[in-house]
Amino acid sequence: MSLDHQQLCGLSDSHITWLSDRIGIHKEMKLAWQSLSDAALTKGFELKIASGYRSFDRQLSIWNRKFNGELATKNINNEVVNLSELSDDEKVDAILTYSALPGTSRHHWGSDIDIYADNLLANDKKLQLEPWEYQQGGPFEQLSLWLEKDAASFGFFHPYDKDRGGVAIEPWHLSFAPIAQSCLCDISVETLAQTITQADILGKQAILSKLPNIFSQYVQNINKGT
Repeated sequence: MSLDHQQLCGLSDSHITWLSDRIGIHKEMKLAWQSLSDAALTKGFELKIASGYRSFDRQLSIWNRKFNGELATKNINNEVVNLSELSDDEKVDAILTYSALPGTSRHHWGSDIDIYADNLLANDKKLQLEPWEYQQGGPFEQLSLWLEKDAASFGFFHPYDKDRGGVAIEPWHLSFAPIAQSCLCDISVETLAQTITQADILGKQAILSKLPNIFSQYVQNINKGT
């Protein structure tokens, strides 16, 4: 199923099925997600989705709150960046390390999910969605090892599997290839420019001036699951 511009940019959720009042995924991914969950359970992992579909407005709220300092922006070393010391151009790059530009988020497509295993998280610990949780010694280490080996057999892959100089490593982020690969081909700089121009987004001029570079470095510069 190809998505139209509204769906690709998170301006419509007509392609989404809702698993709860806040978690939605692409309608055509539901069976694959259930199969992955069932298989994980046999290995002792109770999979949960921390974040699925995300609308343009929700991504815009995250972006604007980071840009004005209401939300923390971290670098690849998990250190908080002092955005007040940066130019608008530098702020854009700092935020893009972990947060997608509204209109470009793969979560708009419903094909991408942030996952964890609820039963592996200690009762006194809160999910952080930080790399250390999924690496050696972290609570989700064994889940990561299993996903690396078996996720592809259910159609899933890690788009942010390593540092490519764009989006930081996100071992919790899974993408459903049959949908996501098509969406990546369909999205364009031209349609994104139109969407950003019409949005009430902070740093707009800096974003538009470097949008082709943003598209190349942060949208296309990924593991494409092929």
